[in-house]
Amino acid sequence: MVTQFVLRSDKQDAAGRRPVYLLVYADGQRLKCALGEKCRPADWNEEKQQFRRSFAGFQEANDLLAAQAEKVTKWWREVRTAGGTPTLAGLKELLKPVPVAPAAPAPKPVPFAELYEEYRQALRARGYSRETLRQRLVVRNWLADFERDKRETLRPETYDVATHDRLPAYLRFDRKLAENTVATLVRNVKVFLRYLREERGFAVPVELRKLTGKPVDVVKMWLSAADLAALAAAKLPAYLDPVRDVLLFCCYTGLRYSDVCALQRGNVAEWNGARVLRLVQTKTRAGVSIYLTQAACALIDKYAQKADGAERLHLLPTTANQVMNRYLKRIGKAAGLTETVVVAERVAGEMKKESVPKYELLTMHTARHTFATQSLLRGMPVEVLQKVMGHKRIQTTLVYAKVVEDLQHQTMRRIWEGETVAALPGAAGTSSGATDGVCEVQMGA
Repeated sequence: MVTQFVLRSDKQDAAGRRPVYLLVYADGQRLKCALGEKCRPADWNEEKQQFRRSFAGFQEANDLLAAQAEKVTKWWREVRTAGGTPTLAGLKELLKPVPVAPAAPAPKPVPFAELYEEYRQALRARGYSRETLRQRLVVRNWLADFERDKRETLRPETYDVATHDRLPAYLRFDRKLAENTVATLVRNVKVFLRYLREERGFAVPVELRKLTGKPVDVVKMWLSAADLAALAAAKLPAYLDPVRDVLLFCCYTGLRYSDVCALQRGNVAEWNGARVLRLVQTKTRAGVSIYLTQAACALIDKYAQKADGAERLHLLPTTANQVMNRYLKRIGKAAGLTETVVVAERVAGEMKKESVPKYELLTMHTARHTFATQSLLRGMPVEVLQKVMGHKRIQTTLVYAKVVEDLQHQTMRRIWEGETVAALPGAAGTSSGATDGVCEVQMGA
């Protein structure tokens, strides 16, 4: 069998191009079939039966001719072996171009915020705490706001450092969020991108280590022993009494708002003639055991029964956190917590300072800071404080040691001058952390 490629001379289009034909000779038969290719005579090498270099894409075109010749030879042998007769119809069917299926439409990009919500629901299914899910909800909302306000759909496949830089810039300068809020969002976005890459199979090109969001050290606002005494002695309307008592109880135990709300009678246990709290923290799921001082026990006993004489299910009366924080401002003002506090906050890259009375900064979480700093001032080892507060890392507890200025001074005096101090200022009822009635607090979140 012989195959030839020829340029037909009796047909030519307006551009001077002639069709290329395939001729097959075998067993006295001659089959002739058009290949669908055209070229000008100057671009065809009649001797070599192929396209010249002047033909655009000549190499690919010549490779196709060679592949077709090999394909025809194989077909001819198969037909003859089967006892059949090669026909022109069979040859045309063999050389007929295979239809190319239309490309599937590109999937519509899914907004980052929607993917983040899927991620949040995955965490929910895996049993993450409500507090963690609430934080992830805040992150999702910020992502949705960015995509809406900037009219930009964030996509994992195209998320690079330049794209990432636009996100914290939007939060910092457009929405004027605090530095630690921005740093928290960046940290959560990095975890989210790792989830998309490792668990969902997305091609995330960015190196996660390059996504930076630097947190700043935050000086916690806390209450001195004198402040606690003033709060306990303040004359308040009846509706504010329970709020004040819950705050004081948290100052004596270091509990978060979420944990004090969930306390029940079964969390109280006897220990060596006293009482202790045993609970699993809502936020961290860490089990903690907290000794109850006489002041803390008195508050539990005060609310042991409801007004109608029935036993209270929960240890202490609580309400919504926002409501309690609003009431605490009134309580702090009534207790005389009017000491001036300079609030230092970096907004849009600039440090802004504002003088406010101390009671304006009073929240339920202030109680946790107060417990930590007062415990250190009274001599509690940091390792013990870590266990009581349920911190996984001692570095978290050491943050409180940094802000207790009196503790630093007393320790240096004892080490360098050999003096023994009977009682630290914070424990003796004097104000700690303030100078001449003015202190400064850096707000990072």
